[in-house]
Amino acid sequence: MNKRYLLSLIAVIVLFLISYLGVEAVPGSKWLFGIVIPYAALIVFVAGFIRRLLTWSRSAVPFAIPTTGGQQKTLSWIKPNAIDNPSSKGAVFVRMLLEIVTFRSLFRNSRMKLREGKISYQLEIFLWVGALAFHYAFFTVLFRHLRFFTDPIPLPVRLVEDLDSFFRMEILQDFIQIGVPGVYLSGLVLLAAVTYLFLRRIFIRNVNYISLASDYFPLFLIFGIAFTGIMMRYVLKIDVTAAKQLAMGLVTFRPNIPQNVSSIFFVHLFFVSILLAYFPFSKLMHLGGIFFSPTRNMRADTRAVRHVNPWNYPVKVHTYEEYEDDFRDKMIEAGLPVDKMPEPQEAAAEEEEEPAAPPQEPPADAADAAAEPEEKE
Repeated sequence: MNKRYLLSLIAVIVLFLISYLGVEAVPGSKWLFGIVIPYAALIVFVAGFIRRLLTWSRSAVPFAIPTTGGQQKTLSWIKPNAIDNPSSKGAVFVRMLLEIVTFRSLFRNSRMKLREGKISYQLEIFLWVGALAFHYAFFTVLFRHLRFFTDPIPLPVRLVEDLDSFFRMEILQDFIQIGVPGVYLSGLVLLAAVTYLFLRRIFIRNVNYISLASDYFPLFLIFGIAFTGIMMRYVLKIDVTAAKQLAMGLVTFRPNIPQNVSSIFFVHLFFVSILLAYFPFSKLMHLGGIFFSPTRNMRADTRAVRHVNPWNYPVKVHTYEEYEDDFRDKMIEAGLPVDKMPEPQEAAAEEEEEPAAPPQEPPADAADAAAEPEEKE
């Protein structure tokens, strides 16, 4: 058995026992699990989230590294790919929107396999569907939970709740009494999506190899949140009015613990609090990190605009223009091409400034020959 996911599973089970047995056995612990821990988790979440975003916003981007999947904008007669290789802010916005809403890059992801000594690639369509189902189901669950924190309930929340609960299973009514309350489809999809993501990390060997305990822990935690929520709605039947009273007390900063709140509700709330506090320090922060990713939010215009590294400090450099000014004459004499030829007036002035050659002394033999007649006289 994989020790990494076993440790995460044990940690979640321990959290369940701490919350359930604490509420059941320790008098007055409902204030701890219902008020103190949720407030503390919210503070940690907000402070940690903002701190991570500020850290990323202050980080320099030394290189232009946008990921591309098409032709870059170059010559007028070459058609560019405006979305996969964006060269304007508008195209970057469209690309980011598709990435956030539809997971476009994940849809185009492929997995390599070795079959009969040959490498083959196949689309990760199931990963894309599972990730999309997980995120949208999670968002829907969070959005319709606003009914516990608002009074009156906003119209969009009621519409989403009605659309989400259209599915009813009258057949199972006699067994678990599911026919009376509408079955929220998002809760079932969330539970199935989390299960798929977990099984994928178990049975795909290369994914299992790179998975850490920190990757399994949020999956088990979200599974616990979804499972306890489904149990409260369809099996254990908690007092919804008391639960909303507790939630409204937290929102309005007038906390109180109603008498009829079940222990499973405190377990559910404790799991949510742990997930909130864990969120800023985990890989779940890709929720905010996607907006600061230079591979997504940068324009691919490196052929038109030079990207300057903001980490560069001022350095005295010797440019090529200065180099050519210093050695232009020697380059011309050597036959090397230059960007700027010397002007004729400058060339003439340089010739005039050259010093005249010193007079040459006659050779010694010629001086002796000229001196011989004088000696004869």
